[in-house]
Amino acid sequence: MNPVKIGLLGLGTVGGGTYTVLSRNAEEIARRAGRGIIVSHASVRNRARIDGLGMRDVRLSSDPADVVDDPEVSVIVELLGGYEPAYSLVMRAIENGKHVVTANKALIALHGNEIFTAAQRKGVMVAFEAAVAGGIPIIKSIREGLSGNQIRWLAGIVNGTANFILTEMRDHAREFADVLAEAQRLGYAEADPSFDVDGIDAAHKLTILASIAFGIPLQYDRVYMEGISGVTRDDVSYAQELGYRIKHLAIARRTDGHVELRVHPTLIPERRLLANVDGVMNAVLVYADALGPTLYYGAGAGAEPTASAVVADIVDVVRTLTADPDNRVPHLAFKPDQIADLPIEPMDDVETAYYLRLQAADRPGVMAQVSRIMGDLDISIEAILQKEPGPGETTVPLIMLTRRVREQRINEAIRQFHELDSIIGDVTRIRVETLG
Repeated sequence: MNPVKIGLLGLGTVGGGTYTVLSRNAEEIARRAGRGIIVSHASVRNRARIDGLGMRDVRLSSDPADVVDDPEVSVIVELLGGYEPAYSLVMRAIENGKHVVTANKALIALHGNEIFTAAQRKGVMVAFEAAVAGGIPIIKSIREGLSGNQIRWLAGIVNGTANFILTEMRDHAREFADVLAEAQRLGYAEADPSFDVDGIDAAHKLTILASIAFGIPLQYDRVYMEGISGVTRDDVSYAQELGYRIKHLAIARRTDGHVELRVHPTLIPERRLLANVDGVMNAVLVYADALGPTLYYGAGAGAEPTASAVVADIVDVVRTLTADPDNRVPHLAFKPDQIADLPIEPMDDVETAYYLRLQAADRPGVMAQVSRIMGDLDISIEAILQKEPGPGETTVPLIMLTRRVREQRINEAIRQFHELDSIIGDVTRIRVETLG
């Protein structure tokens, strides 16, 4: 049987890694796929970047449209990233009747609904395992391995940059800005780090995970997003004193006919496995009704870890080239006519526990004022840390952990705290999840 010809769009870090893995493991991959897989055509802007890849038998083009329109290419692997020209090229490939493999989480999160509709109409596959958590096979695990379960909730550390920053802040008592600068020097963070530290990247990935977990449309615009730039060295230290660690979590939960979609810093009990995922590593904890909790851990980025997922998708596509399109695994785990547009829970209605840090005047009666506000709003306090003032200081930090309560009540409590002349500056609020 003739080998399947692949077209690569982009030969950067992941593109180069994909070519390397396909070449190095060609024999093993062919045994798994049932036929050979070769890269016959690739687009590259800077040919100097491919030195050492040994691409002598690959046709190279500066225009990715040449690859998409190549009649000999059966599968397009889009590794350009971003929204455009990736979206236009993927839609053009589908229109040309080609299968698509992509690692582009932003593309799937924002345009996946129309991409999958077009692919369904043309009878082609769009595979996107590498779009979430790098080389961790989390999409296949949820979509296929857990297909006999109802997914109750999932929580993931899906951005390695944010996790690296929070780990360094905890382990070395450093401030956010200092660690961010180091992450940029090490290449973990871009010059504009907003996608990582503001939660945009994690929200893209959560959008995809929630869709395949609950059988809902991709709804990136409905994800609540909060970044880590407001987390201080003191917050990390106080969390440890209380037996918690701060992680930037992407959380999706199904509750009473609604779905929560939220990305924010979160206190997790330090005994939980997810709390001990450090550095640039990723992990996703999934709770399913039949299986219970399962944790998927590994490298969330990098050339060959991500290429591992890309190549696995290519193998899946090649295996099904001759299969009946109606009997393939659906893109979003559920048959297209079974996608349920469940409403997304407004953040005000989400219920969780909270960490609150207030800077209070060092005088009698302040704690009584704070407790009265909490009591009037029926907010139970689980733990309190009250620090002694330093020499010459007139304010002290007051740290509280609450029991589970609706966010609307916490927002009202924070509003009333700000009206007290004994509370100085802004109140810090970080959500708490026990993940039990």
